[in-house]
Amino acid sequence: MAGTWKFVFQPGAEGDGVIVVPAETEFTEGDRFGFTGPADRRTVGPGVLTSREPFFFHISLPEGNYRVRATLGGLPDRDSNTTIKAESRRLMVRDLTAAAGATMTVEFLVNVRTAELPDGGQVILNQREIGVLHWDDRLTLEFGGPRPALAGLEIQPAGDAVTVYLAGDSTVTDQVAEPWSGWGQMLPAYFGPGVAVANHAESGLALRSFVAQRRLEKLMSTLRAGDYVLVQFGHNDQKEQGEGIGPFSSYTDSLIHFASVVRERGAFPVFVTSMYRRRFTGDQMDDTHGDYPVAMRLAAERHEIPLIDLHAGSRRIFEALGPEESKKAFVHVPSGTFPGQDEPISDDSHFSTYGGDLLARYVVEGIREKVPGLAVHLRTGLPPFDPDNPPPPSDWNLAPSPPAEFARPAGD
Repeated sequence: MAGTWKFVFQPGAEGDGVIVVPAETEFTEGDRFGFTGPADRRTVGPGVLTSREPFFFHISLPEGNYRVRATLGGLPDRDSNTTIKAESRRLMVRDLTAAAGATMTVEFLVNVRTAELPDGGQVILNQREIGVLHWDDRLTLEFGGPRPALAGLEIQPAGDAVTVYLAGDSTVTDQVAEPWSGWGQMLPAYFGPGVAVANHAESGLALRSFVAQRRLEKLMSTLRAGDYVLVQFGHNDQKEQGEGIGPFSSYTDSLIHFASVVRERGAFPVFVTSMYRRRFTGDQMDDTHGDYPVAMRLAAERHEIPLIDLHAGSRRIFEALGPEESKKAFVHVPSGTFPGQDEPISDDSHFSTYGGDLLARYVVEGIREKVPGLAVHLRTGLPPFDPDNPPPPSDWNLAPSPPAEFARPAGD
């Protein structure tokens, strides 16, 4: 795609280079662009698209980074409040309010990718990844919140962007369904419009399976000099067994190999230790990771690789919250909280959006301290984050996403 695509939503607003997309334009398989979502999408006032429920805009594009400029607000008689997520629930803009009649423009980058490899092969996707929004050939934007309002949309290629790649497991990945969240899908909201986050993490993976499923090849196929690769493994590596497998053998060897191929490309590896699972004895957390965080720290020190010690930081966060309040950082919800959830969930390894955001904020602090070349691309005005005094769950508000099938176009 060359140039800029400019979309408006009011028939009769056609102009040079402007595309009108009426609210009722449904996106189906094979279309170039359009909407999916609730039947009550409507245009009000001077061409402002709104809905009572989240709605999705899709545009078919080749893989790459894209700059998005969204004009929000403009409702004639009331304030709007919009949250924007991209692809599979990647947080871009949270809880942005525009006064009645007023608009504001936000800008961010979205990474789009497919499973195809340059040699004609494909990444070996797990079953949960089949048909998800972060492995298809289009850019998807979700507009949600209590009163979303979209007055205009511009999309253009961003070939000059710095890309931050994430390699990891389920605690990092773009979780496709509520109420789960990886810290990687909270991270994009903390970068300015010069950085795209490409989250290649996937549930169940260790370093060796990440490579075996050709995910490192996929990452390397688009990695450029000046990009960054954040590497967090350990949860699943410690489950592997066999001769020569362990924290100071196979795991360390794989870490060093990963870092070396990234550096050969002129890009920058950053190691991130695995966070604690929620296991308490009294008010103190139990470490379930053995020597894996130790091995990563040693490898980082020996090979002069920046290290963000999320293992140590997460302990401080969760112990500050305490045994009960920390449940809200993980997935502990009664039955019926989300559509189709018939049983209660008590998951002490994976995170709610609140918990995912706490970890992302710690990673941001680590970037500020350890990765100054990347820190310059963080959004301006971000307040400092103190892991010993994390914001309480009552301060967190993020509009939930609808079930994934709600976003899929007809024929998908």
